[in-house]
Amino acid sequence: SPQAHDALSGLKGTPYISPVSFATLSEAEQAMRLNRIDAIVRIPPDFSRRLTQGNARVQLLLNGVSTTTASAIEGYVTGAMTIPLAKQADRAAFRENGDTGSVSVVQRMWFNETADSTWYLVPGLIVLVLTLIGAFLTSLLIIRERERGTLEALFVTPVQPLELVVAKLTPYLLLGFLDLVICLILSHFLFAVPMRGSLWVILMASILYLIVSLSLGLFISGKAESQFLASQMALIISFMPAMMLSGFVFDLRNLPVGIQVISQFLPATHFMPLIKTLFLGGNDWSLVLRECGILLFYALVLINASRITLRKRIG
Repeated sequence: SPQAHDALSGLKGTPYISPVSFATLSEAEQAMRLNRIDAIVRIPPDFSRRLTQGNARVQLLLNGVSTTTASAIEGYVTGAMTIPLAKQADRAAFRENGDTGSVSVVQRMWFNETADSTWYLVPGLIVLVLTLIGAFLTSLLIIRERERGTLEALFVTPVQPLELVVAKLTPYLLLGFLDLVICLILSHFLFAVPMRGSLWVILMASILYLIVSLSLGLFISGKAESQFLASQMALIISFMPAMMLSGFVFDLRNLPVGIQVISQFLPATHFMPLIKTLFLGGNDWSLVLRECGILLFYALVLINASRITLRKRIG
């Protein structure tokens, strides 16, 4: 109705909101499940009639996977719509009975009904734990043996570089898997974070990311000149970017375009939204296949890079 279009006009006057129209609510819900939109503003069918009665309502559905983003969007949308809605309600009610009307924006938080920041933080902390365990520990493997002189004992054996990579990664993969299980148990029973996605999908995606982190650390170990340098490189290349540029602390869309482009080259940037969606939103197979495919590509590249690094050292 014309009244509904007037009510939505406030959303087009702010640079913080990019409104997109959907014909049906189901289409909008599907878009929010796929993380294409962050909120849904729903105008009920009886909006015009209730507006003339001075008690109109507008529904705001928020994606609660990121409570910080959801709270900011709620403030922007409410501020953008309250003034035009209030003016319409006042005019309609005054024409009807001479009283002032009211319009309320009723919000509902999806995937995080209680707006609990713990639900948002705990899956992100799992990403940081896997990053730290994977990259930091394996970054000391090769360089430590090289400094002690024990690596030469492997060079005189017929072991292949790829076999050496697998042998070095396997114990830490088991250790990381144990830490992952502990994190999942604590997140569910201690912090009461819901696990709406499949447990097997969460485990498989986490193991894939753990392999990426381990391979990155092993590659750093093969290139570094000392254990101290290797540990610092692991923190700077893996852990710090994972914490600052993966979406754990900041919404990446609020960062400069150049930083956004750089963040897309980080494995954690692809794993962070995946594990949060699996925990809070459920199995989004398009997201799972896309992000797991990217992580698999990183794993293959880094394992091959580690193999080449060791082969060059042998030569």
